[in-house]
Amino acid sequence: MPKKSAHGRGFWIVTFVFMITMAFAGAPAPLYVLYQQRDGFSAFTITLIFAAYALGVVISLFLAGHISDRFGRRRIIAPAVLLNVLSVLVFMVWPDVPGLLLARFICGLGIGMLTATATAHLTELHGVARPGTGTRRAEVVSTAANIGGIGVGPLVTGALAEYAPQPLVTPYVVFGFLLVVGALLIVTVPETVEGVDQSWEYRPQRVVVPREGLGQYIAATMMAFVGFAMFGFFTSLAPSFVAGQLGIRSHIVAGLVAFLVFAASAAFQVLSSRWARTAQFGVGLVLLAAGLVLTTSAIVASSLVLLVVGGLVAGSGVGVTFKSALGTVVSIAPAETRGEALAGLFLVGYIGMALPVVVLGLALQALPLVPSVIGFGAVMLVLVAATAVTLVRTQRRVLAMA
Repeated sequence: MPKKSAHGRGFWIVTFVFMITMAFAGAPAPLYVLYQQRDGFSAFTITLIFAAYALGVVISLFLAGHISDRFGRRRIIAPAVLLNVLSVLVFMVWPDVPGLLLARFICGLGIGMLTATATAHLTELHGVARPGTGTRRAEVVSTAANIGGIGVGPLVTGALAEYAPQPLVTPYVVFGFLLVVGALLIVTVPETVEGVDQSWEYRPQRVVVPREGLGQYIAATMMAFVGFAMFGFFTSLAPSFVAGQLGIRSHIVAGLVAFLVFAASAAFQVLSSRWARTAQFGVGLVLLAAGLVLTTSAIVASSLVLLVVGGLVAGSGVGVTFKSALGTVVSIAPAETRGEALAGLFLVGYIGMALPVVVLGLALQALPLVPSVIGFGAVMLVLVAATAVTLVRTQRRVLAMA
């Protein structure tokens, strides 16, 4: 019983640390407009700053996202949080473009270490605290902490930038304090990786899933790519669109737009948590496609209302599809390589978060906003359709093997 109690308490500590760290990852979004106004750089520079974060995540996932399977979850989560504390310090002492690039890169390194590790840790802590209850609760909580946390960050930062003194300093002080508290708390959480093979040798990330589950894994990673691409748009370029194209200078509005997308994602995960996985994928794809159309239409029509509605619909689609993708990977990956398989899922997701947005930023250098965004939306719709085809084929194979 004491063991179950300790693991249950640890479950919520990891949830808090996961959410706060992801919140900091999304926190700078409303501040980019302030940096842009102060230094006069272009929207493409914003995409480069954002890409520095995604590059850090991808490198970290590739090199370190899986090593918690060997060294333990807690031993990786703690330094991941401390890397984000270092990122806070760089933001505060070097607020110019090179410093912003470095701070976001360091933040990405920490997030890459954290995402798969914290997700696996929550699954294992829940398994000990509530044996025999399945993984659904852990899936809902972990994805809500991950995606919901990214949404909370811009909302908090937007409010602080609007009302608190020194808007380019105060948000980092607040998040720095919370991250330090999280780092102190994480050392009290029980470890869930024990008795590891001592002959283990380091190698970069690779994906290890059962051969019969490979098709499901590919479908899950495609879903993560498309969904995270939408998140990338709303956390990098949407605040600039609100301030520039719509002329709305409120930092709260900019933060609120990003928050609503991620909040809808987290809320729809909970709403759809009892649905069959095939239903989650199907509904999620439809919502993603509808959200893309609405968001593209909002930018063409310069409509804040339509942008918010499109963000809510797209966010809901990302939430349900990513949750089902996460559940698929957890169900098909052996426990001893679960962290590695999850790292592969997040690796593809964060490539999706960075690559389309950077391409869109490049397009904006040569083309006006409207045709660039229409092209972005068209490409993303093609990817949604390709994901749907892959999913249908995979489900047919699974049913044929059953």
